[in-house]
Amino acid sequence: QLHLVESGGGLVQPGGSLRLSCAASGYTLNGYAIGWFRQAPGKEREGVSCISSSGLSTNYADSVKGRFTISRDNAKNTVYLQMNSLKSEDTAVYFCAAGGYCSGYVPWNIGSWGQGTQVTVSS
Repeated sequence: QLHLVESGGGLVQPGGSLRLSCAASGYTLNGYAIGWFRQAPGKEREGVSCISSSGLSTNYADSVKGRFTISRDNAKNTVYLQMNSLKSEDTAVYFCAAGGYCSGYVPWNIGSWGQGTQVTVSS
């Protein structure tokens, strides 16, 4: 069974950067589209970005386009989310998920979720 573990969250000032990692164990990430989601307090979980299994296709929600970059290293079984120019509204728990393919900026047919990592943007 595919297990996903997120890391890299923390407290950062507005305008700062963080890089989140989504590492897989128990199975290879190869062949899966991987998406990042986030959930702020009192709000529904929302899609942020998705990367195809090959890594050749990436998509982003409008709210993060131009600031976030998703990438993957299949040799390391890890997907990354580089977050720059962070804003207070980016504060949320960030989750990664594995699916069959990207449908826009969310993966389709999600089979596995990570447990989440907290990102707090505050001065």
